[in-house]
Amino acid sequence: MKPVSRTTRRHGAPPFTAAVLHGGPGAAGEMAPVAQELATRGHGVLELLQTEASIAGQISELRQQLETACTGPAVLIGFSWGAWLACLLAARHPARVSKLVLVGCPPFTARHAAGIETARRARLQPAEWQQLNALLHGSGMETAAGLAQALHLLEKSEACKPLPDLPRPAISFDRKIFNRVWPEAADLRRSGALLREATRIRCPVTALHGDHDPHPANGVELPLRKILPDFSFRLLQRCGHKPWIEDHARAVFFQALEDTLALT
Repeated sequence: MKPVSRTTRRHGAPPFTAAVLHGGPGAAGEMAPVAQELATRGHGVLELLQTEASIAGQISELRQQLETACTGPAVLIGFSWGAWLACLLAARHPARVSKLVLVGCPPFTARHAAGIETARRARLQPAEWQQLNALLHGSGMETAAGLAQALHLLEKSEACKPLPDLPRPAISFDRKIFNRVWPEAADLRRSGALLREATRIRCPVTALHGDHDPHPANGVELPLRKILPDFSFRLLQRCGHKPWIEDHARAVFFQALEDTLALT
């Protein structure tokens, strides 16, 4: 496990009461703009990089990062895979988490996940879909050009109306982490263990989800509403997988985060 100082980026001034968790697994950097924007609004925010190649390893790493940088429980803002990781951390180490915000969360059941690929494919040309598949499942994303093209095609397949002039963050991708962690995570969902873990969450949970996100909203809202004692769901209109890049949803998204942090 890498030293916490190398896997924790600080935005704003202490105390650090919130932390953003990247998607992937194995991708780092996507949530940097969210942390940066919240810091400009006066919040101390951690950007946490997960480097371990197992779910147990990432949970342990995340716990150590929070214990080192936060004086008390933090608001975890998890994006995509990071939303699941935040849920697992809250279930196993509740003292480290005051609230969860799940952004673009993957569905919690295999049944709801079945349509994700179909939704993405429908938004790309056949040649683009073939190229994206080759990049995701081959070795092309290990180069800067290949990673940039994969991110471009993913955005095209997942976004509604992204802001054209918004700077995109530098993103790194670790194939080893993805190849080891994602199959483990998919097995947790398929077996129902992911939802069983979520039943242990006792802090407030808010899910922010775009209506244009290929990840179906019902796969997040319906399972969690049944099992969580304090759960709210907000469907963002004209919004894809990443609300902070969306022309119509960006302001609403950040206001929702502000409202959550103000109540901490």
